[in-house]
Parts: sequence; structure tokens; C-alpha cells
Amino acid sequence: MSAVSPVRDLVTFLSSAVRSPAVIGAVAPSGRALSDLLASVVPADGRPVVVELGPGTGVVSGAVRRRLPLGGRHLAVEIDPGMVEHLRGTRPWLEVVQGDAADLQKLLADAGVDRVDAVVSGLPWTLFPENAQRGIIEQVTRVLAPGAPFTTFAYSHVRVLPTQRRFRAVLEEAFSEVRVTPTVWRNLPPALAYQCRHPR
Repeated sequence: MSAVSPVRDLVTFLSSAVRSPAVIGAVAPSGRALSDLLASVVPADGRPVVVELGPGTGVVSGAVRRRLPLGGRHLAVEIDPGMVEHLRGTRPWLEVVQGDAADLQKLLADAGVDRVDAVVSGLPWTLFPENAQRGIIEQVTRVLAPGAPFTTFAYSHVRVLPTQRRFRAVLEEAFSEVRVTPTVWRNLPPALAYQCRHPR
């Protein structure tokens, strides 16, 4: 299989961002260092089931694939039709589920999954109202296996803004463990990850 073109990914990302600015919250696809950080919570042995929320063009999907052991399962929930088409055309190894993360439990049940070993998110949390954030996080906590991690990212420069502080509070209400990673400076813009475990 030929390598995925970064240019094609970028063109797809930009066209989707212009078409759906309220859905595409990133300013650019995640870089390799941030993608690897997000994928680092994926179990590296056994036959884990991993769910990715908002995979976009699939840059983080590639990092998850590099870590996922043979026999593992990788499902990606994407709401944007253009991104879904792009992912299915460029990453045939990925199980792409078109739908809203707010319906995560049902989407996974329809795919024959009731518990997952990691959830990796690229969703634009600060674009969502608080009730939508809480609803999606509740769905995540319902599908995580005991001890399984949930991870997502935030741009470092918005970390102190009220919307980001509000989202951090949502995470801390939902999980008893919320770890904030060091900033990944080799990302545009620099970003950090939240790594969460043990739903309350």
C-alpha cells in the first residue's frame, strides 16, 4: 500500500475546516510528536479495542496504528462526511464509523463493541457548549473498560482561557485521575495532552 500523502491530508483538512468551521476546531492536523503522545495510551499488547473520536484526516490514526498490536481493533468516529470519505479512501485499515460522539455508546454497540481499552480524542472541545462536553464525556466513561485511559489534547496558548478551564473542570469531575502532560513544542501550535483514568 502506498504512503498517505500529507498534502492530500492537508487539502482535505482545509476544505473541511472552511465548510464546517464549527466542527473542525484545529488550526492544522496534529504533528507527529503530538500524535505519538496521544497514541501512547494505547495498549501495546493483547487484542485491545481502541476508539478514536474526531480522527479528522487520520494523522493520529496512523500513530495509533503504529502502536496497536496485531489483532487489535481500531474504530474511528467521525461526523464530517468529507473526512469520512477521505479516511475510507486513504486508510482502508481503519474502521470508520460515521456519526456523532454524543451517540458513542450506541455507535459502538452497533459495531459489536461494549467495552474499549482506550479512547483517543481529537474533538474540538472548546467549540462545544458545556452540556455537550459533559454528554460526550459521559458516553466515554460508559464504554471504558476498568482502568482504561481517555486522552485528548489542548493548545497550550488557550489553556488559561475560561473555555479551556471549564473543560478541565469537566474532566476532573468525570475522572479521579487527570494527568496533564508537558507541552509538545514541536506541534503547530504547541499543545499538551490530558490523560484521564478511573471514571467517578
